[in-house]
Formats: sequence, C-alpha cells, structure tokens
Amino acid sequence: MRRIVAAAVLAAIAVPGFAQAAPTKSPAKPKPFGSRVEAIAWMEGYRPKPEPLRMPEAIRAFSKAGALRDPEGAGFAVGFAAGVLGANPRDAERLIEHMLPLPDGDQWLAVRALAYSGLPAWQSIMARLTHRLPARRAMIDRYLTGELPTLGKIELDKSPTFLETVKAQFQKPDKRPRTGYADNPELLDTLWGVYFATGDYKPLWRIMTLLPWSAERDDTARLAAGSSAKLTLANNAARYPDILATLKAMAPYQEQAVAAALADVIAAAESGETGQVRKAQLAAMEELRRKGPGRQRDMKLWGHVGQGAIALGCIAAASVSLTALGLPCVIGGAVSSAAINYMASQ
Repeated sequence: MRRIVAAAVLAAIAVPGFAQAAPTKSPAKPKPFGSRVEAIAWMEGYRPKPEPLRMPEAIRAFSKAGALRDPEGAGFAVGFAAGVLGANPRDAERLIEHMLPLPDGDQWLAVRALAYSGLPAWQSIMARLTHRLPARRAMIDRYLTGELPTLGKIELDKSPTFLETVKAQFQKPDKRPRTGYADNPELLDTLWGVYFATGDYKPLWRIMTLLPWSAERDDTARLAAGSSAKLTLANNAARYPDILATLKAMAPYQEQAVAAALADVIAAAESGETGQVRKAQLAAMEELRRKGPGRQRDMKLWGHVGQGAIALGCIAAASVSLTALGLPCVIGGAVSSAAINYMASQ
C-alpha cells in the first residue's frame, strides 16, 4: 500500500501540471494617484491597511497639484508624511529619497516632515539629505540648531492671568516670531495627518488639549483654534468609529476644562448633530467680534465696582504685588480709574 501511494506521488510530480499549485500572480501595482483628491482619500483609509511605500507618491501628487505652495494649507500632508516616517524608522531615509526631487518651493515639506517625525535619528538623516534639498538649507540649519521647534516641543499657549494681562499693558510687546497653536492653525491639520498615518492616540490627545480654547473670551486666534479642534474632533468621531471609541476611552482622565468640551464632542458625534457644534462656535466668534475681548469687558466691570480695584488686586497678589509687575499699587483717586479705563480700551 505504501508503495502504491509513493508511486502516485512520484507520478503526480512527473506529469506536468498534475496536482501542482497554480503559479502565484504578483500583486497588481496600485494605480498612480491621479489627483490630490485621490491621494487624500487614500490617506484617510491608510490606518487599517498601511502602505508606507506609497507615501512619497501621495506627496508628489500634492506637489503636482500645487497644494504645497502654501504651507498653511498643507498641514495635513506634512503630518501624514511625518507619521509614516516615524512609524517606519528603518525605511525613513529611503522614503524621503523616493519623495525627491521636489520643486524648490515644495522642498520645505520634506524638511518639516522629517523634523516632525519624532525619529531618534532625524537630525542625522536631515544632515545627510541637505545636498538633496538645496533650496531649504537655511530652514534645515534652523531645525538642526533648535531655532525651529519639532512638533513634540511646540507648547500650548497658556491664557494669561489677570495680573499677567495687566503687566503686558505696560511692557513692549515681544515681536519675536514663535510657533504656537493659536498663530499657526495648520498645526491642527498636522496633528490630524499624524493620526491618520499612525492611528496613535497621542495626536488626538494633543488636539483635545486645545478644547478649552473653544470657550476663549479674549483672544480671537485662540477661539478659532479651539473651535476648529472641537469641530474636527466631532466631525471625525462621527465618521470614524475608532476615533469615537478612543475619545470615549480617554474622556474620564481629562481635566475639567477639557472634559466639558469633550462631552459636547462625543454627544454630537454619537447623535450625528455636529452642525450644532459649528453653530455654537460661530456664535462665540461673532460675540467676541461684536462685544470685544472678555478681558476688556471684565476690566470695565472692575472699574464700575470702585476705584479701589487695583488696590484690591495688590492685596490679593500678596508677595507677587503689582509693584513687582511694573504697576504701582495706588489706592483710590484718578490713577486707578485711568489705568482700568486705559486697559479696557485696548
């Protein structure tokens, strides 16, 4: 019996095509991106099925469409490229090489994506690629020297306290350019790009830290950034179940200011009523535009309370007195009223 089986096996091997597996076909090469819209659609569906080797092609599609000429409108592409690079450290340098060459005006994306990637060796890679990015040598130098921050080192602008606001009125403004979420709205898109490339919770957490600004009463830029964070979280959570699930899992661990706004986001996403979030934030923007900063309104109210407002501030400040902040503590008289009226008019 064993001989019969062995003979059958040998016969099967000897006869061409008999009992042999069909030859495996090589996978079809993906169709090139025909437009920026196609590239974005691919990016949105990247998380469940990563194809990192196609990232350079997607970036070139953005470049071909002229979508990289304005850095403020290309934050999503930057973040996505950075996320893919960071998730594929062994292939990072090769991926950038495949992204190049880019037109001089678009080379900034390769530099920023590498700086934002979070790769431990990003500086070494950037130094080696300098000759491939001649139009951005100055930008490269600023990142390598730390003059320009990486994405992880960009801190959230903190709303000033009342005493800090008072001090600022009597100091020359700092005109040095800085990178922050209020003045660089493309950073929000960058965070979303990183998330869509990685599915990591950290970009979502960073976006959530902007939520308290959705109730900002003094600064239009911060209100706009907070409103955008709230609306994009609601919209994407309504569209993608994994985002909604992540937000719900993280909600119990947030501080009160974040938790309150996040509850609105989750409710809107679950009910599909994200339009209510948009309307509420537009109304907040209109109120700030029409009535002026809440800081000014509050100062006017303090002025009506009495001319001892600044003296009361001195007592409350205790060791950190207004004198130390550059504003003398004058009790009563026209000086305190003049100071309040001046600050409220700014």
